[in-house]
Amino acid sequence: MSVNTDQPGGKPTLGLLGGERRWSAGAPPKDATSWAITALIVSVIVTLVTWKTLRDMYAALGSVGAGGLIVAGLLILLGLVVLLLLKPAVTSWRQSVAAKQALAANDLIAARTATAVVRDSAYSALGYGAVTVILLAAAQFLMANDLAVSRTFLQVPLIISSFWLILKAFWINIYIFVLAEILVLIWGLIVAIARLIPGEAGRPVRLIATIYTDMFRGLPAIINIYLIGFGIPLTGLPYLKDMAPESYAILALTLTYGAYVAEVYRAGIESIHRSQVSAARSLGLSYMQTLRYVVVPQAVRRIIPPLLNDFIGLQKDTALVNVIGSIDAFNQARIIGANNFNLSPVTTVALLFIVITIPQARFVDKMLEREQRRMHS
Repeated sequence: MSVNTDQPGGKPTLGLLGGERRWSAGAPPKDATSWAITALIVSVIVTLVTWKTLRDMYAALGSVGAGGLIVAGLLILLGLVVLLLLKPAVTSWRQSVAAKQALAANDLIAARTATAVVRDSAYSALGYGAVTVILLAAAQFLMANDLAVSRTFLQVPLIISSFWLILKAFWINIYIFVLAEILVLIWGLIVAIARLIPGEAGRPVRLIATIYTDMFRGLPAIINIYLIGFGIPLTGLPYLKDMAPESYAILALTLTYGAYVAEVYRAGIESIHRSQVSAARSLGLSYMQTLRYVVVPQAVRRIIPPLLNDFIGLQKDTALVNVIGSIDAFNQARIIGANNFNLSPVTTVALLFIVITIPQARFVDKMLEREQRRMHS
């Protein structure tokens, strides 16, 4: 067997059993130089715009007395960091040159490899450039109208002076959503089981559970909180009329989110194959024992991610309790903001909710990935 690569057009021949066979090495890769040039131009423009924005930031901070060596040093450091945008663009350009040289030498493998690097590096440069443009737009927005936006939402001295007072009130939000989440887990499971009671005898219970879930899923949480928070005290009912506003909020959120969680439970229970229910009943287990020992434990494992998503929404809705006079973090921030004619304290509340919500969102993502790996395995 012999190989002959001296054929025109890059088509080698193979001598096999006294004969010769030709094969095509494939079409050459498309020229990606345009991608490299685009990435290089975009990176240079973004770098220049970033430097101009940093200069404007230094001038703006200096005008409000926030200049100094520390600010100048930080801005210079950011200006140097933004130079990293040029690295993938330069890499893309160099590899485009290497791809052309490989094609000239009829080395298709090296040409394809270099072309792939050209595109990947160009995409990286354009992606990081897009993120930088978004950050620059946000910085320009904060500096708009002689720092009017920054003074309104990010007045640092006011944020620092009011932080501990707002944090103390934020414990009211934590207290509300922790108790509400526990009650929602229990109440939602009860409603879900009521919707799944089999037989003709269970029809009235299923009807009541269905009406409840439909009604409270269609009722905005703020209206439910308002009706319960102001309506129950007006009824004069013993014990209930003397409850604290936080207790009314917990009751209203439990009823609202119990309807959503009940549907999540029901979806998880119905996802368990009927054969497992039949097998459990054939072993002598009652309907409730089948749910308790066979169905619900498996269903709960499947519905934990959507349950956590509902609980994230519940945590954010605790800010609605301000309508019934509870001094939570949002209400406290409103009072401070009204006294100072500034919304920076409300920004503090927003950051507190973000701080407790983002880790939970990432935890949900991890659980979904783990569940997908388990299912695929």
